[in-house]
Amino acid sequence: MKVVDHIKEAKDTLFSFEILPPLKGKSIQSIYNGIDPLMEFKPKFINVTYHREEYVYKERDRGLLEKVAIRKRPGTVGICAAIMNKYHVDAVPHLICGGFSKEDTENALIDLQFLGIDNVLALRGDPIKTEVTFKPAENGHQYAVELIEQIQNMNQGNYTLDEIKLEPTDFCIGAAGYPEKHFEAMNMATDLHYLKQKVDKGAEYIVTQLFYDNQKYFDFVKKCREVGINVPIIPGLKPITNLRHITFLPKFFHIDLPDALSNELMKCKTNEEVRQIGIEWGIQQSKELQKAGVPCIHYYTMSDSSEVKEIASELF
Repeated sequence: MKVVDHIKEAKDTLFSFEILPPLKGKSIQSIYNGIDPLMEFKPKFINVTYHREEYVYKERDRGLLEKVAIRKRPGTVGICAAIMNKYHVDAVPHLICGGFSKEDTENALIDLQFLGIDNVLALRGDPIKTEVTFKPAENGHQYAVELIEQIQNMNQGNYTLDEIKLEPTDFCIGAAGYPEKHFEAMNMATDLHYLKQKVDKGAEYIVTQLFYDNQKYFDFVKKCREVGINVPIIPGLKPITNLRHITFLPKFFHIDLPDALSNELMKCKTNEEVRQIGIEWGIQQSKELQKAGVPCIHYYTMSDSSEVKEIASELF
């Protein structure tokens, strides 16, 4: 079932969450261990992230170095199939530009269609660690809007084979939104311009980057509506769980923490103290969003569901 149909049928705010594939060589049971505690809240869909290749240099004979591509977290498609089979819940795989040619993308979408997957979240993705800026694969997409356009073309039966009309797919396409602006955008106005392009090309809903100030989400939604973006906008939340997050989250995700939250975090000396503040803030955020009538609250679990479970227990 499509995400937008779940939203249309819902009488109250929906619950959903995102997981990461396990590190290569680890059992899928680690995924189930993260999902099982959250099933009591009846998630309508579960997102599964996609992680592109990384490059490492391995020493060979005579001191020569060989550049080797590795993927530390493979298995997105298989995990989606397993979730749907085990839990009978819709899985939403992330599909990224990085590392995919247009033909690779087409083949991946065909696989997803054969598995009965109705939704994809279309993202550009981050550059690999050895690159300063994002570089597309040969004959790949530079921007998420191009990926969305290809998916929408397939929904209309237009594949990479020229002038041949084929069986149309029927994917519901999600896109990412940034209440505090994508860090590469010149300003919020240009960021909204490109977001509207994604919607115009076929994105049917938006999931936001994490944020800790609800007013920034409300302002973001208002600005979206003012420029003609009228699709559902799902807020994405992540509880702060340890001391490292205090500096890592603002740096990595290019976000600000509100004064009320940062003042409390500055008093914390241990991970457990931070965790409790994070849970309390997550409950407060979620209740305010739920009261405002948001279509769904989407939690970034990083495959550890304990904090999200405590938050969801107060709402769903």
